[in-house]
Amino acid sequence: QVQLVESGGGWVQPGGSLRLSCAASGFTTSSYHIAWFRQVSGKEREEISCITESGSSTTVVDSGKGRFTISRDNAKRTVSLEMNNLQPEDTAIYYCAAKNSTASVCNLRQYNIWGQGTQVTVSS
Repeated sequence: QVQLVESGGGWVQPGGSLRLSCAASGFTTSSYHIAWFRQVSGKEREEISCITESGSSTTVVDSGKGRFTISRDNAKRTVSLEMNNLQPEDTAIYYCAAKNSTASVCNLRQYNIWGQGTQVTVSS
């Protein structure tokens, strides 16, 4: 069964950090680009970051630059999102997603395998 499972969410004070993890099963992640998205209830899903199958290239949206870092470990079939200096506006459900691709640069479109999400709450 093809599956992505997110973990690592929780509550953190403004300025704090969290590390989200996405564990894949049922497919060979070394042939897949992986991305992180987030969504606030009632709002459109927002792109955050992606990483190529080899991990050699990453893309981060402007709101995450300098704060969010994506990485992967294909041996463990996991992708992580390190988030620093979190602010209340980062509060959302965070999702990881995958698509089969070997392009040298990843983009944040057309992902077709999705996890169930993990809640991140930033408040004092």
